[in-house]
Amino acid sequence: MIHLKTAEEIQFMRESARILAQAHGEVARLIKPGIKTKELDRRAEEFIRDSGGVPSFLNYNGFPSSLCISVNETVVHGFPGEYELKDGDIVSIDCGVKYKGYHSDSAYTYPLEGVREEVLNLLQRTYDSLYKGIEQARAGNRIGDVSYAIQSYVEQFGYGVVRELVGHGVGKSLHEDPEVPNYGKRGKGPKIVAGMVFAIEPMINLGTQKVIQERDGWTIRTSDRKPSAHFEHTVAVHEDRTEILTSHEEIEKNYSYKWRNRSR
Repeated sequence: MIHLKTAEEIQFMRESARILAQAHGEVARLIKPGIKTKELDRRAEEFIRDSGGVPSFLNYNGFPSSLCISVNETVVHGFPGEYELKDGDIVSIDCGVKYKGYHSDSAYTYPLEGVREEVLNLLQRTYDSLYKGIEQARAGNRIGDVSYAIQSYVEQFGYGVVRELVGHGVGKSLHEDPEVPNYGKRGKGPKIVAGMVFAIEPMINLGTQKVIQERDGWTIRTSDRKPSAHFEHTVAVHEDRTEILTSHEEIEKNYSYKWRNRSR
């Protein structure tokens, strides 16, 4: 069942998303060679709690951390730990915040310096595909229009679109209906109406679309061990527009490596 949100509920979600954006910005300050991924997780949890929120991911179905930190061939759901980031890595930071009973959810993939040109292209095109999906996330369209926009854009570059993991509704629960796949057909799926709030999150692989779940029961990686990119926003649908509740502005202000929108 799809739960349509009132104006008041969307306001609560804006507030949640504001804390989330700032938490991402705090993490962005720290990303550099030599930092352990568990230190990023520690800072995110500290900031979220100091801001009056609760980390959405921590203890969600047993997940042990506040951030999903996924490096290189890890697509999503990587555990923070002792791994030290290094030049040439890419790292996806996925975070959620619960505030006043409502969740927000967003993700961003960072390249450290020294990342290969073809991997930077993957990141930029995955980022672009997120906004192509958002363009179709408007009242009167269908979820399949969002899915098709993402898939048709990235597949022209030969990338693999992950099938096993999808975007989702967001609200009082972290994961609600509808599912929002990154592949599909125009005109198919649930109709998009005002009051819907959902997360759009392309997960795009440099190589095959196939993925493997590691023995920890959470970590998802590409089966060919080629890099994967992941970007995500939570959006709210209004009668006359679609609002991006989450933001990457704090990330791009605070992250030292200005990699996006270079000539390619």
